[in-house]
Amino acid sequence: MMQQDDRLESFIRQNRAAFEDDGPPPGLWAALEKEIPQQPTTNVVKMFTKHWLKVAVVVLLVLNGVLLTFFFQHKTKKEESINAVALIPELQEAQNYYTSQIEDKLQQIKAIPADKIGLDSTARRELELKNDTYKLLEKELANNPGNERIRAALIRYYQLKLELLDRILEEQERFDSLEKQEPYVKTL
Repeated sequence: MMQQDDRLESFIRQNRAAFEDDGPPPGLWAALEKEIPQQPTTNVVKMFTKHWLKVAVVVLLVLNGVLLTFFFQHKTKKEESINAVALIPELQEAQNYYTSQIEDKLQQIKAIPADKIGLDSTARRELELKNDTYKLLEKELANNPGNERIRAALIRYYQLKLELLDRILEEQERFDSLEKQEPYVKTL
């Protein structure tokens, strides 16, 4: 192996002049550049100022397309949410029953003066039928219409809401009856 390296090295030393090349003549690159046809340079800014109206129309059309797509997707999801409850007859029946019961109780509570019942605006807002919890359950039901746990949770929500409203009305009736008896107690 050493011998081959030595032979290669001696060959390179002997023929070194043949390996070295002077390169192209000094004026060759300048002559080549003259032969290449010059193309006009396009500047993006110049092109934009010249065609700004076209660019604005294209941007407006793209933006309009994106907004329309978003709108129709959102509208479709909302319709699916409404249809998800309508597709389940037993849930629809339960929803109708509990909704009417809850609305009746809410009307009774709203008829009581605010200072007499002792509920602030936050508590009254939370008593409304379609609060944040209800909206979350409706959204989950729309995403998973066949999920029994979500259906059961929605029905349980209605039951708890109705129990709470019944309890408030019972307490108010008990308070009213004590208030009516109080004048008789004072006279004795």
